[in-house]
Amino acid sequence: MTLDALQTAIPVDDLLKPEFWQALAPALHIAGASAYVVPAPFIPEEQANYLRQLVHDEGYLHGNFGQWHTPLSPIIEVIQQLKNRGLLPVFAFVYDEIWQLAGQLSSTISCLLGEDYWILPDFWAWHIDPQHAEAGWSPHRDKGYRSLLSNGDPSSLTAWIPLTPATPLNGCMYILPADRDPVYGTINDKNWQLLYPDIRALPANPGEFIIWNQAVLHWGSHSSPRAAGQPRISCAFEFQRADIPAWNQPLLAPNKALDFKQRVRLIGKQIQQYQHMYPLPAHLLQYAESMVNFR
Repeated sequence: MTLDALQTAIPVDDLLKPEFWQALAPALHIAGASAYVVPAPFIPEEQANYLRQLVHDEGYLHGNFGQWHTPLSPIIEVIQQLKNRGLLPVFAFVYDEIWQLAGQLSSTISCLLGEDYWILPDFWAWHIDPQHAEAGWSPHRDKGYRSLLSNGDPSSLTAWIPLTPATPLNGCMYILPADRDPVYGTINDKNWQLLYPDIRALPANPGEFIIWNQAVLHWGSHSSPRAAGQPRISCAFEFQRADIPAWNQPLLAPNKALDFKQRVRLIGKQIQQYQHMYPLPAHLLQYAESMVNFR
C-alpha cells in the first residue's frame, strides 16, 4: 500500500474511539486518573533564583533530569507508527504518558512563572527524518515582546523535550540568546538583527529539556541525510502565569487530567492553529474539523 493510500485508509470515526488508540499503542494509557501523578524534583531557592535570572538574561535554560519518570520508548514507538500511518505526531497527545512529561516539569515551571500557572492549549510533537532532509519549524518568536512583563520576566514559557537525541545533523534547536539580540523585547522584534556567531546550537539528549521565554528567537534546524541513528522526535508544551489574561483558550489545569474527548478536541485545534507551519493534505484538515467538533 502506498503512503497516499495509508493517509486515506483511516475513517475519521476511528479517530474518535479510544479503542482505536489503545489498539495502536497497548503499552500506553488513555485519560487515566493518574495522568499527572508524577514526581517533580524539589528546586532549592538558590537554584530557583539562578534559573529565573538565566531565563531573564539569556531567555532560556537547558535542564537535565537524567531520566524521565515516564518511559519514553512507547511514546517514540507510537509517534513512529503515526508517521507510518500518515498521521501527525501531535496525535500522540491522546495518551497519558506524553502529558506526564509536563507534570514532571511542574516545579521548574512554578519557579519561573509562580505557583499558579496554566498549561496553554498550544502543544506539538515532531518526527524529523534526516533521510528525507526534513526540518523543524523555521525561525520565529512564539509570542514576541508582548509576552514579557514590565520587569523583563516572562509571562509565558515553552518547554521543548527531546524524546530521541537531537543533534546538529538531525535537527536540534537553535536560539539567539536574549542578551545577544538587539531587538529582543521591543516592538521591532520582527525585524531580526543578528550576528551569526551569536547563534547558539542546543543539542540535547533524552532526559533533558529546554525551556525558553516566548520572546526569544529560535528554530529547529534542517536535518542532513548524513545523520546516523534515529530521527529527531520531540514534543513541546506551553505555559502561562495565572494572573494574566489567557493567551489562548481553553486554559488547562496542570494537575487535572483531560478526558478522552477533551484531548481529541485539543489535538484537532492544534492541527488547525499550526497549519501555517506545514502544507497539510486535505484529509488531515478534515480530520481536525471533525475532532474539534467531537462531542
